[in-house]
Amino acid sequence: MTIAYIRVSTQIQTGQGQRFEIENWSVRCGITINTWVEEKVSGMKKLRERTLGRALGRMSRGDLLVCTELSRLGRNMMMVMSILNYCSEKGIRIQSIKDNFELSESLHSKIIAFAFSLTSEIERNLISQRTKEALAARRAAGKKLGRPRGKTKQRIRFEAMLDDVLRLREEKTPYNIIADQVGVHKNTLYRYLKEVL
Repeated sequence: MTIAYIRVSTQIQTGQGQRFEIENWSVRCGITINTWVEEKVSGMKKLRERTLGRALGRMSRGDLLVCTELSRLGRNMMMVMSILNYCSEKGIRIQSIKDNFELSESLHSKIIAFAFSLTSEIERNLISQRTKEALAARRAAGKKLGRPRGKTKQRIRFEAMLDDVLRLREEKTPYNIIADQVGVHKNTLYRYLKEVL
């Protein structure tokens, strides 16, 4: 049995690129993928809590697990090594396409897997450190971080009704009634008015 494994770490990412690579590899090698396992989960989550863990539990000696790269199996070196060790003990082979290695029970395969995992973890740590330093530099320069606030539907509706709101205010209409007409909470109406007056 051959299982293809795809993992993305956030809900907004897709596994299409990984699927494409695995499909191309399987055609080139003449290997049929029997099952596709795809999950959106952090690589830090424990193996038994992941779909990957259940898939490995169904595999037997000689079966093949295909992924695009070792970092898809886990977020850090120890996680990847524990998965490789589990597969080695069960006789499950792993094919990592980008790394271009078939990881089996041999010592050579284990050493290569260790080296790739270590390299990936060091690279992630360096990227993380550079990102933190860049953000700290932007903060020190007084730049505001994060996504700029956009206009909500409520705000757009308020702005479209501003003339009516101001007229009702002058007519001493209670704020809760004005807020209901605009479709916002009374406190939100106060805030909007404070910003425009």
